Amino acid sequence: MSELRQDIVSGDWVVIAVGRSHRPHAGKKNSLFKQPARLCPFKELAEPLVLYTHDGAHEALSRSAASWHPCTSRIRGAEWWVVVVPNKYPAFFSKGVCAVFRAKGPYRLTDGVGFHEVVITKDHERSIAEMSDEEVELVLRAYQDRYLALKKDDCVKYISVFHNHGREAGATISHPHSQIIAVPIIPSDVGRSLKGASDFFHKHKQCVHCVILEYEMKIKERIVYENDACIVVTPYASRTAFELRIYPKRHNAYFEEIPSGERRALANALRITLAKLYGGLENPDYNFFLHTAPIEGSKEFGHYHWHFEILPKTSVWAGFEIGTGIEIAVVTPEEATEMLRKIKV
Repeated sequence: MSELRQDIVSGDWVVIAVGRSHRPHAGKKNSLFKQPARLCPFKELAEPLVLYTHDGAHEALSRSAASWHPCTSRIRGAEWWVVVVPNKYPAFFSKGVCAVFRAKGPYRLTDGVGFHEVVITKDHERSIAEMSDEEVELVLRAYQDRYLALKKDDCVKYISVFHNHGREAGATISHPHSQIIAVPIIPSDVGRSLKGASDFFHKHKQCVHCVILEYEMKIKERIVYENDACIVVTPYASRTAFELRIYPKRHNAYFEEIPSGERRALANALRITLAKLYGGLENPDYNFFLHTAPIEGSKEFGHYHWHFEILPKTSVWAGFEIGTGIEIAVVTPEEATEMLRKIKV
């Protein structure tokens, strides 16, 4: 028998229909295409903005560093692991002026003013699931550093950090990389999440995510992994099979404020979680992304609780999902938790 479950934050409904997992092709293997390093599209990129070495040092680079290749061992004489570059095909452009909202008939629009950057790791083959904790922490440090740099721009209202793994997840280049996009609006999905957290806080005087974590740590039915500072859970109202969320145990609305010790714990939790997916689902396509309080309003969103969401591509939206917004998960969160706990990494 299927179940309807409501997400306590967004108010969205999802359907848990376990029987549908027996349909043909319900669980596809990773369709991630592979490109040899010599053909890596990253060999022709704009100049790096900043690079990070294995010892944790980082260096801002100038336009004189334009001649380089991500698969080379050294850039300007430095051994490196992570480099950040402007996206060659940006979705948002920096114009030096802020976006102006205007009307066109009954519609409202604005220019795509913002920033679009790419965070590239050196190894052409290894995904985050196959990296060390130290290597993953450098990726997270790049996220944090670039977030802090971009938030200084008065035109930026929200910064999206995300990673696409595999063709079905939207990746067009097989070389592992993440993206950072700074936009002049607060995206709708983030806005709904903020409103849900705000409504709960004003009613109960508590952070909704803290309440969720307290309950999950008490019953222990949906905890996949935890360390001293972070916890990984399958949401009670999972939108898709094997959806996962990584939270800091300590309440904080703003990802950019994460201290170094918590960042190391987050690196461990992210690597372990993706490695469990890699082993348990045979390297599935997936997206992960950061939800954090917006820049606009400074401390206005202190009731929020930043976290990463991981969505494996275990199913395809059909007419019902598209027409209603109600997603159908073919595995219960509890079953997904039990399976992932057993995966040794």
